[in-house]
Amino acid sequence: MATQSTVKTSNAYAEGSIRVLKGLEPVKQRPGMYTRTDNPLHIIQEVLDNAADEALAGFGKKIKVVLHADGSVSVEDDGRGIPFGLHPEENAPVIELVFTRLHAGGKFDKGKGGAYSFSGGLHGVGVSVTNALSKRLEATSYREGQVASLVFSGGDVTEPLVARNAGEGDRKQGTTVRAWPDAKYFESSALPMNELTHLLRSKAVLMPGVTVTLVNEKTKETQQWQYKAGLRDYLTQTLTADPVIPLFEGEGFADGNSESFAEGEGASWAVAFTEDGAPVRESYVNLIPTSAGGTHDSGLRDGLFTAVKSFIELHGLLPKGVKLMPEDVFARASYVLSAKVLDPQFQGQ
Repeated sequence: MATQSTVKTSNAYAEGSIRVLKGLEPVKQRPGMYTRTDNPLHIIQEVLDNAADEALAGFGKKIKVVLHADGSVSVEDDGRGIPFGLHPEENAPVIELVFTRLHAGGKFDKGKGGAYSFSGGLHGVGVSVTNALSKRLEATSYREGQVASLVFSGGDVTEPLVARNAGEGDRKQGTTVRAWPDAKYFESSALPMNELTHLLRSKAVLMPGVTVTLVNEKTKETQQWQYKAGLRDYLTQTLTADPVIPLFEGEGFADGNSESFAEGEGASWAVAFTEDGAPVRESYVNLIPTSAGGTHDSGLRDGLFTAVKSFIELHGLLPKGVKLMPEDVFARASYVLSAKVLDPQFQGQ
């Protein structure tokens, strides 16, 4: 028979019971809290979002994604390159902190003088999650006439930072990240190609003039997207049926005199109405897809409904006893909406 003392110790709740997860341990313990675990697309998207943020800030014109034959994925951009000098307080190279610490990043310092005014990354867990859930990750930064690279395994540094002077074949500026996602964290290790190509295409749409390239080493295929006319081009090409009226597009961005919004905040949109085919409804905040909608989506719907209702009332087009409902306006509407917000609050990224 168990004595009282043995019962107590077997399920004791004492000081030693409290475990503090350090570094990237929380991500490895509960990956589903930080990313989608059905496949590794989301951890690759985290790297892609960083490249897109450089373009959004006006420093990059090219983003290239390579699907390597060995199952790894690399993302290259021609932005400013991740800084690799020592962090003033942490006494470690900044590029190392970006990949190994949760809540370390350049997206928190908003406003004038900050590295990014508008960005999709905002909680600082992005590429550190990619690193934690990868068997191997190689990061290379090109900036200030130098090339610096380091290698991680499961989130830990295995080859410390090495910097050298840039040579003839090196890019002047930019970042390359190559990751080997660790299959044990995902239901499937395969990237969903349709989702990936849709994501890359939408980045090109939202950043007119930026070239986005996808190279598949296994199939030897290369796809490239660049949209000069942005949302209008994209919506026209995505619709499965012809619009019944001309496309409606518009944009509004705050200037320095706005009392309610920061300078540069606002949105652009394109709306089309079709008689048949599945409607296209896509919205983005700072280039991040917001598939669950949000206040920006609601705002577009409310604004469009109010505008249509006001026009109908002004011209007396509605038969007596008939009430116009929002669904009457939106049932056959397709739209692409891109909002720029200084400090967005995402419920789920």
